Amino acid sequence: MLALDKDGKPRGFGSRRHYCFSHPGYRSECARIVTALAERYGKNPHVAAWQTDNEYACHATTLSYSKAATEGFRNWLAQKYQSPDALNRAWGNVFWSMEYGDWGDIALPNLTVTEPSPAHVMDFRRFASNEVVTFNRLQTEIIRRHSAYPIAHNYMGAVTEFDHFATGADLDIASWDSYPLGFLSDRIPADPEHKRRFVRQGDPDFQAFHHDLYRAVGRGRWWIMEQQPGPVNWAPYNPDPLPGMARLWAWEAFAHGAEAVCYFRWRQAPFAQEQMHAGLLRPDSAPAQAFSEAEAVARELAVLPDVGTAPASVALIFDYASDWAWEIQPQGRSFSYFWLVFHIYKGLRRLGLNVDILPPDTADLAAYKLVLAPGLFTLSDTLMAALAAHDGTAILGPRTNSKTGNFAIPVPLPPNLPGLDAKVIRVESLPPDVPVPLAQGGALIHWREKLEGSATETEVAEDGWPALVSGGRLHYLAGWPDDQALARILQRACTAEGIETDPMPEGLRRRDTATHRFLFNYNAVAAEWGGVTIPAAGVHWSTIEG
Repeated sequence: MLALDKDGKPRGFGSRRHYCFSHPGYRSECARIVTALAERYGKNPHVAAWQTDNEYACHATTLSYSKAATEGFRNWLAQKYQSPDALNRAWGNVFWSMEYGDWGDIALPNLTVTEPSPAHVMDFRRFASNEVVTFNRLQTEIIRRHSAYPIAHNYMGAVTEFDHFATGADLDIASWDSYPLGFLSDRIPADPEHKRRFVRQGDPDFQAFHHDLYRAVGRGRWWIMEQQPGPVNWAPYNPDPLPGMARLWAWEAFAHGAEAVCYFRWRQAPFAQEQMHAGLLRPDSAPAQAFSEAEAVARELAVLPDVGTAPASVALIFDYASDWAWEIQPQGRSFSYFWLVFHIYKGLRRLGLNVDILPPDTADLAAYKLVLAPGLFTLSDTLMAALAAHDGTAILGPRTNSKTGNFAIPVPLPPNLPGLDAKVIRVESLPPDVPVPLAQGGALIHWREKLEGSATETEVAEDGWPALVSGGRLHYLAGWPDDQALARILQRACTAEGIETDPMPEGLRRRDTATHRFLFNYNAVAAEWGGVTIPAAGVHWSTIEG
């Protein structure tokens, strides 16, 4: 049942998450245990909800290169393609003479001399994601036979190894584990000055992004299952949160529609691997700093209950498969789908906007005046039809619709959007010290595409190549804009659609609910906005009139 890593070494026993999702015996034992739990507690009135497993994909455990995974992958391919000849055509295996004559010839895409076929890797990633989905479904189907209580799973931050939308389809609630200081230290690719400024507060947008993402995964229902209460034990550096941040993090979650904010942990354990992970109580059971802040939020919630969410005018499409695709073939060391989408999200938040994150198969965009779809590997027929029917502004690109589902460059050339006469004829990835300046200010960074066609040129690079082209209200962005260029592009789109913006100072963020406007100060000093002074790590709310 032990998973093997990419180098073929076993992920040994002695820690946690040492199983392979594909192992039949492990699944059988899980089914036995879940059945016993569900039979015993399924109707217990003290049970509020169920949680399946814990943090799928944590410690890079989604991808297993074991014998069980190899056999499962071959069976999955046989069901998908029906014949090795069909698979060979789909993968383009004539290149480098890699045709397969039998399913048993197909190995997992590791330990190869150089890079394996991207189509091979992409199918392996789809298979591995599906293994998580079916493993989770094994548990939910058993629980539902014995219990009517809702079921959740706790996802993580910037973890995309499996499709959370597909997993969430079998759950009632999406939850996630929010560690703002740990995440800033160990996974957010920010410059050193940004990390110094927010070292005790966390990035001003990272938590909000995941609140909105998991609100979508949970179809409106979401919780925080683990909120950081103090220093943790697992990041490169583990500072103490600024006083007030535990309160701010909780209120920001509620303003994004959370039903619950739970803390990990209640009491700091004095032993084993996580003994340095703080709790609401110290190891001697005395209250720690966050205890009084959680207490304060509870009192405030009693006065201001059910703040809810508010309709957004802006939608941002997020697709887990696109993250796999550009990890497989980034074409440049600094290109990342996740961080491209997060960059766009930050730009929207800096304008004071509410944002809804939507899955890539969204069929109806009528509620949104502005839709953004950066970096989508492929455009599904469903989303393409929704974009065609959309009567607002849509901004797609870069890299949107640039591959087929089998990881080939399509002809006609991308983006191949109806009503937009533009073709990507060449791409380049850009080193950090080689931006492409734009005529109106700012630059393209990380990635740039060269376009030909008759579409209207809205933004142009100083070298004469178009950077943003338009066909009516459909726009294609031919690169990764820096902060200055992104702010201009988003503001222009919002102005065209009559969307009110409220550009925010660094570290201050706004969130509107159905009844209240919240201001969150992620700075270590007080901030002034709209005649209001918000203290360091402070939260301010006011009633929305009308």
